[in-house]
Amino acid sequence: MSRSALLSRRTVVPALLVLALLVGTGLYLFQPWKAFTDTTVNESLPTTAPTARDGAMNGGAMKDGAMKGDAMKDASGTKDMPGMKDSRPTDLARGGFVSHEHGTSGTARTVRLADGSRLLRLEDLKTSEGPDVRVYLSTRDADAVESGLGDGAVALGKLKGNLGNQNYAVPAGTDLSAFHSAVIWCKRFSVSFGAADLLPAKA
Repeated sequence: MSRSALLSRRTVVPALLVLALLVGTGLYLFQPWKAFTDTTVNESLPTTAPTARDGAMNGGAMKDGAMKGDAMKDASGTKDMPGMKDSRPTDLARGGFVSHEHGTSGTARTVRLADGSRLLRLEDLKTSEGPDVRVYLSTRDADAVESGLGDGAVALGKLKGNLGNQNYAVPAGTDLSAFHSAVIWCKRFSVSFGAADLLPAKA
């Protein structure tokens, strides 16, 4: 092998290795194929089963064999049974998504369940897939979030899918009144895909 060919090989091989490393790093960081894929998640809004006080279900009408008539109507849900807690979820706040880095639409709702737990529900969500996309509650409003999450933002987890209806548990003890928007946030590149103002729900 000639001297010039040997030098050329010594130059080309390292250059190819560097190029392969750069391409691999770029693919890992940007995951460009996600611009052409969708993940749909459709979760129902959870409810908590009603609970009886002082054994109302196991005593009284049940013990006396009187689980008929009105009691049967109660069990079927046509009217509330005495001593039963309301199992219906309660809307606390809601708002529609606005687009930031990527086109984003849908509705965000904060909901309190009968057991007192709270969740953020995303409905009819439509946004883009991306690397390390997460859901946050921010103390900033939706427009301000475009420049950053702000102090005190709470992470609710990785985005389950870029399409559909999804639930995200709010950590116990979180003061929801301090948070003004729900955010679809790409943590890897610190950009907002979209955000929704959380406005108090009408009674």
